[in-house]
This record gives sequence, C-alpha cells and structure tokens, in this order.
Amino acid sequence: MIKLVVFLLLSAAAFAQPTVDSIIAAGQVVTMDGERRIIADGAVAVRAQRIVAVGPRAEIERRYRAKVVVRRPNAVLMPGLINTHAHAAMSLFRGIADDMRLQDWLNNFIFPAEAKNVTPEFVRWGTRLGVLEMLLGGTTTYTDMYYFEEIVAEETKRAGMRGVLGETVIQFPVADAKTPADAVKRTEDFFKNYANDSLITPAVAPHALFTNNDDTLRACRRLADQYQKPLLIHLSETKQENDDIVKTRGMSPTRVLDSIGVLTGRTIAAHGVWLDDADIRILAQRGTGIGHCPSSNMKLASGVAPVPKLLAAGVNVGLGSDGPAGSNNDFGLFEEMDLASKLAKVTSMDPEALPATKVLEMATIGGARALGMEREIGSLEPGKLADLILVNTAAPHGQPSYNVVSQLVFALKASDVRDVMVNGRWVVQNRIALTLDRAAILAKARQFGLSVRRSLEK
Repeated sequence: MIKLVVFLLLSAAAFAQPTVDSIIAAGQVVTMDGERRIIADGAVAVRAQRIVAVGPRAEIERRYRAKVVVRRPNAVLMPGLINTHAHAAMSLFRGIADDMRLQDWLNNFIFPAEAKNVTPEFVRWGTRLGVLEMLLGGTTTYTDMYYFEEIVAEETKRAGMRGVLGETVIQFPVADAKTPADAVKRTEDFFKNYANDSLITPAVAPHALFTNNDDTLRACRRLADQYQKPLLIHLSETKQENDDIVKTRGMSPTRVLDSIGVLTGRTIAAHGVWLDDADIRILAQRGTGIGHCPSSNMKLASGVAPVPKLLAAGVNVGLGSDGPAGSNNDFGLFEEMDLASKLAKVTSMDPEALPATKVLEMATIGGARALGMEREIGSLEPGKLADLILVNTAAPHGQPSYNVVSQLVFALKASDVRDVMVNGRWVVQNRIALTLDRAAILAKARQFGLSVRRSLEK
C-alpha cells in the first residue's frame, strides 16, 4: 500500500511539472541579467520563442519536463552576441583593398567595385556568406546597412537569424536607387513589408552626413519616426570627416545632425571616433546608441573611440564588426571584445580601462540597449526571447578557467561556439549550420570572387 501511495505521488508530481520544449544545461551559465549572475552547473528552460526559467540545473530539471534536454558540462551558456554595425553582403569584397585610408578606400575602391558588381544576386549570396560566418561565431543579432536590404532581410530570416537591417540612402546613384528619393521610397516599402516581423527590424540608413544633404537626412528621420523604426548612420569615423564638416558647417557632425533633428528619435550611430565632450553630452541626452568597431578603426587608422567617456556619460555602446572589405576582414565579435578592451587600455595607459565585464556587456545587453531592444534580447532572463549560445571550453586555450568572463573576452574564440539558438530555434548544432547550405555558399563565394577580380582588372 505504501509503495502504491509513493508511486501515485511521484506520478502526480511528474504530471504536475510544466512542459517546455528544451532544457539547455552547461557547466556555467553567464546570464548578463541585472545582477550579472553566473550559475555553476546551470540551465535554461525554453518554451516556443521564449525563456521560461534560468537557474541551477537540478532545480530546472526538477521543475520542468522537457521534450529535449541538452547537457554541455564543458561549455558556457550565454546570451547570443549582438553586432551593432555590419555590412553582411560586403563579405564578397573581403580583402579587395587593404592598408589604406578610409576616403581612399571608399572613393577609389569600394564605391567603384560596388558600381560594377552589386546586384540582387550579389547581395543574396553575400548575405548568406556573412550570416553563415556570424552564426558560426555566436552572433544571433546583427545590424546591417547596405543595398537591396529586402533581400538581406529575406536571407537573414531564412537563416533564422535576428537582424536590424537598414536600407542605405546616399546622395549619388547606387545599385538599387538612382536618387535619394528613390531610396527613401524603397525604405518605406521595406518598412511595410516587415512591419511586425519576429526576426527582422527594418531601418532607414542614411550613409553619413558627408554623403547626404540636410533635406535627405530630414526625410530619413521623418520616415523612421512615422513608422517607429530605427535610423542607422555612420558618425565621426575619421578626423578628416570631422575637420571637413567643422570647416564647412562651423560645428561637429554630431552637432550638425542634432541641429537638423536627425538625433531626435531612435538612432544607432556607427564608430563615433572623433567625439568631444559636447558631442557625448548630446548623444547621451538624445539616447543615441553607438556601434563601436575597434578592428575597423584600428585597421583604417581612423582613431580610437572614447568608449570609457561614452559609457561614463550614460551612452549605450555596443560592439560592431563593420564590413569585411578592407575596414575589417571578418565578423568575429569574440575578437572585437578582446580588441576593444586592449585598445582602451593601451591608449589610456590604464590596465583597468574597459575591463572584461564591461566589454562582455557591450557585446550582449549593452548592444541590445544601443539598439533599443534590451527588453527582448541581450540577457538570459525569464520572458526574454531565447537567443543563446553554447561556447566550448575544452580546447587548450580554454583551460584552466578561473574567471569565466575574462575567459570569454580574452581567451575563447568564435571557433569555440558549438551551438546557437535564435528565437527558440536551433540554427547551429555541433558547429554545423542547420539553416544554411555551407558548401553551396562557399562555392558561390568563390565564383563571385572571380567575377569581382575580373571587374577590378578592367
């Protein structure tokens, strides 16, 4: 009789357990929540697109029944990385013009190469290549600025990745628009087609102050505000840009943009290298997010963004890779974390500048804040979208581990990412992309490489 009662009680308890789709367990869970909890032998329960619970593995497994249980004792479970500035399709221009200054690179190589090569199919396959690289490196959300952005959106969604995707607006004729007005109209259509998408946030992306006139910039701001979408822009990337605008306009690029109303809504500005204290105050007051791109700024010798000052002023700063066509040759955010911290240290001669904890924030919850998406992504918390990654620690460079945050920032690599989930769906497992045809993408990339090379020889 006692055995029967015990059996019935256990059966009732099991039946009472809520069912979830997945329980994902790891040796350590780095939550990036408000308390920055790190849970040894922890787990996350996921139902549909969202996180249901986060806690010790034994507790999660006791509270929930799961259709699938994934256990990775030799891994770190953490939020997916957030790339706040990229040009995915430019992966097909990887390395065509290195070791030169930004203006020379843009005017003499990139803009001409784009004029000869960028088509809808170029953007399609370039996006596939870029998204494949980013997903395998643990990036679950990226911010893009390019042409034919509706195709970028189509391929990003097909891959199961999250994107804040900006249709480029620029003053001269480009592949998908002959005039800025055409580009603005394309953007409005883009907004309508992806009005309430679960993965895609459409944006308008006026390239920069120096490549657009004031009327175009105001039109972009009006459109973004009308549809309550973000505006993406390059800002104060080089000293030449800053000096030229100060000379012609009598004020910095930040102050010009603010004076014409561009910064009054949701804005993400890339680079922000040449900012003075007054600029930083404006950005903080306006709530403008900054996409810090350390590799790009170093490679083009653009300068060093005042990230510690920006953070101290309350500006939301994320990390960006920029485009792999000379400004940076890959999309790896683990490398950007490492470089961001070291760049701040060596330029300030202060080893305590931009510590690992702060840089990991920039790559996760800080990037989410810069994009205005911190309520949905950037940390592992109940109710948030299930964007998460498992990072293997079993490689020689992953052992021993005394501080998991330092290990993530300074030792582990993009190639250590083992599994990736976006929106509750596995898109990478055991280093295999489940939503993308790797062999076909690489073969097509080689074909485009040959055609780009021929176009440059003409």
